[in-house]
Amino acid sequence: MGSAAHFSNERVFRGFLVWFCSWGLLSLTCASGRLSVSSQNFEVHKHLKRLNKPAVKSIQSPDGDVIDCVHISKQPAFDHPFLKDHKIQMNPSTTPELLFGENKLWHQTGVCSDGTIPVRRTMKEDVLRASSVKRYGKKKHRTVPLPRSADPDLANQSGHQHAIAYVEGGKFYGAKATINVWEPKVQSPNEFSLSQLWILGGAFGQDLNSIEAGWQVSPDLYGDNNTRLFTYWTSDAYQATGCYNLLCSGFIQINSQIAMGASISPVSGFHNPQYDISITIWKDPKEGHWWMQFGDGYVLGYWPSFLFSYLADSASIVEWGGEVVNMEEDGHHTTTQMGSGQFPDAGFSKASYFRNIQVVDSSNNLKEPKGLNTFTEKSNCYDVEVSKNDDWGHYFYFGGPGRNPNCQ
Repeated sequence: MGSAAHFSNERVFRGFLVWFCSWGLLSLTCASGRLSVSSQNFEVHKHLKRLNKPAVKSIQSPDGDVIDCVHISKQPAFDHPFLKDHKIQMNPSTTPELLFGENKLWHQTGVCSDGTIPVRRTMKEDVLRASSVKRYGKKKHRTVPLPRSADPDLANQSGHQHAIAYVEGGKFYGAKATINVWEPKVQSPNEFSLSQLWILGGAFGQDLNSIEAGWQVSPDLYGDNNTRLFTYWTSDAYQATGCYNLLCSGFIQINSQIAMGASISPVSGFHNPQYDISITIWKDPKEGHWWMQFGDGYVLGYWPSFLFSYLADSASIVEWGGEVVNMEEDGHHTTTQMGSGQFPDAGFSKASYFRNIQVVDSSNNLKEPKGLNTFTEKSNCYDVEVSKNDDWGHYFYFGGPGRNPNCQ
């Protein structure tokens, strides 16, 4: 760990014209003044109109994204019937006491003005990559790690694999971690690789509540292999509720500078500078909403407490770590990488890490986790190793290459 002090924490977001005519987006055809459109295109068109709110201005990102600056009161969250008369809370009543320093962030292409938020524009092609319009922007059922399951076949039946550290058995009011950022290789467009934290309540069945945030590479969701900031939520075990980022009503964004789903740059490299991001999620003790903060002072927004049942009180499990989809398309384990693609024993500047992992207690203080456990379905494919020191507190290295001579 001697070289750990030399890594850089600096981040750049490459995410962020005027609102394209929706007909152009849908590539519809007009003949003799009449519109010809398939029922699929009609459903896609309706969905795009729901997601892409009128922009005050738009910004072309270097990575090809279009970021619309949408008035804060017009964002997708307010399509929810329970939020029609909601008064936006522009700041949490309090933030957890910080134990460690933060990283910095700046922008390459500019920001939206006060009173607006940046929203990554959804394109027709984005929706068409999903299995259906209804499933666009949603995870599949049973994608959360099941650390207490004694049946490995049950844990992996969804094709999702994990390498995580976790705590359970208490009441948790949030969590924090600093996450090493890489750009793992993803074998198939319908697979993904991510590093995140999970705030969980309820049973791993039909009523699981989950709040999630981190970074991911997901060609199916974004149409590229860029590493991107993301959030997710569900109140019914990924069945009908919840979504990534702002792709449904729920999360209320207040920050005018950071776009959910934006690309993160630079990323870490082997024997090169290491980059990481800090994410904190906590429950406001006064209002009850779950807030998210990125880095030093970038409060992004909140999930209103009414979205949840179990998490309306507290979380019962907190998890940190990696997740991949293993489709086994050729009858073998996927080569999709988790983290850096290296196993934990490769160490700093080669393996990916989570450091300074903490939980928020009932007094709204950040504390080191007690009784930290680990879990992975197939340690020959992806693994996790925890440790502790003065600089990084509780930390772990995790990840792996997927298919290898010991993982077929």
